[in-house]
Amino acid sequence: MSKKEYYELLGVGRNATKEEIKKAYKKLAMLYHPDRAPEDKKKEYEEKFKEINEAASVLGDDKKRQQYDQFGHSSANGAGGPGFSGFDYSDVMSQFRSGMFGDFDDIFDHLFGGGGGRKGTRAQRGEDLLSKAEITLEEAAQGTAKTIALNKLERCAECAGRGAQHFETCHHCRGSGFLKRTQRTPFGIFQQSGPCSECRGQGEMATDSCKACHGEGVIRQKKEIEITIPAGVEEGMRLRLRGEGGVGTQNGPSGDLYVEVHLRPHDYFSRKENDLLLTMPLSFTQAVLGDDIEVPTIDGKAMLKIPAGTQSETVFKMAGKGLPSLHGDRRGDQLVKVHLQVPSRLTKKQKELILQLKEEKASKSFLERIFG
Repeated sequence: MSKKEYYELLGVGRNATKEEIKKAYKKLAMLYHPDRAPEDKKKEYEEKFKEINEAASVLGDDKKRQQYDQFGHSSANGAGGPGFSGFDYSDVMSQFRSGMFGDFDDIFDHLFGGGGGRKGTRAQRGEDLLSKAEITLEEAAQGTAKTIALNKLERCAECAGRGAQHFETCHHCRGSGFLKRTQRTPFGIFQQSGPCSECRGQGEMATDSCKACHGEGVIRQKKEIEITIPAGVEEGMRLRLRGEGGVGTQNGPSGDLYVEVHLRPHDYFSRKENDLLLTMPLSFTQAVLGDDIEVPTIDGKAMLKIPAGTQSETVFKMAGKGLPSLHGDRRGDQLVKVHLQVPSRLTKKQKELILQLKEEKASKSFLERIFG
């Protein structure tokens, strides 16, 4: 770990208040969080994040800050020193990623010793849930609303998620939720506090059990949630609904609900990003003479001009007839590939006409070879 001066690491002066230190820490923690690092700078970001968290864990604690101001980094290396070099970065990161910390304020409070003795076992964020929704291509083009039915745990309304309705003060910690432990060091006597094991840091103990949830604090319930699916949504895209996931424990925040969108196969359209692909049959006479043909689009019917002499498998572009962009900047195009249809059966008259064409073509080819 770097021995760079802690105040310099956080960019604050030696007379900075705790609020100024907290503000500086939050700004740097958000900037250098490893989960936000570019691929080629992950190691650099992680090292920087360790440094600012170590600095905050010392300067945010009045006693540790006093020792640091007096002895500097050397106090962390001396025998029996207070040991504020023992900052557990891996513990902070694992708890942050697991959802124990809702944001950087929670990490900061954790570094400062639990926010000054708050009651309660630290709240746990609920788990994220995944559901699926199937829509048509037309619904993807226009946007739509869908109702998702869930069967999930919800916080018990009878006991507000506490598992009981009546409590008494914990006699072990006298309602503080924490127990203090005294430690003698060469630098003086220091006190550390931790959650009370009897009441699990709550400061109070239940005298009964909620009949509705049987003391669990949560009840499984059926719930219908309406979601808005935006126009231009793509296959497999996940939409997030904040707070609609699993319920948190110890009054922690609920997780999020992710809805994965799937598109049903269409009868005649296929999709390539925001473009729509369509194959249209074309008769021999339409290809030779040209024609205006009616083609389907995602918005209804439209006319497409086929020029004379069109070859089979020619692709025509109908600009702006595709799907809208998810970001709303422009619509895709509709690409129409024409496929020449050869009739399997001909009338006598049709055969005669085609034979005449064949003879005329052969005659012209012969004359062209002679006269160039």
